Amino acid sequence: MLSSRQRARLRALASTMEPVVHVGKDGLASGVVRQTDEALTARQLIKGTVQQNADMDAREACRALAEETGAEPVAAIGRKFVLYRRNGDLPAIDIG
Repeated sequence: MLSSRQRARLRALASTMEPVVHVGKDGLASGVVRQTDEALTARQLIKGTVQQNADMDAREACRALAEETGAEPVAAIGRKFVLYRRNGDLPAIDIG
């Protein structure tokens, strides 16, 4: 579980990132979950976006993807969301 200070640090790091996961009208199809899992393994911290034609909002997508991938939901603002999952094979992100 992340503290509010750690979440703030991760939100700051993610603010300049481009979204790598896009949830569309098909929702959380297996391809989106797989893509999210692979991105978290490669990067630890990712930003995603929910398209306007999707049936869910960013908060719902963030919670569902975090549950499916074992990640921590960091933020969900507007149509964007941020997820974090520590990967022991990569250098640790300094989250305080």
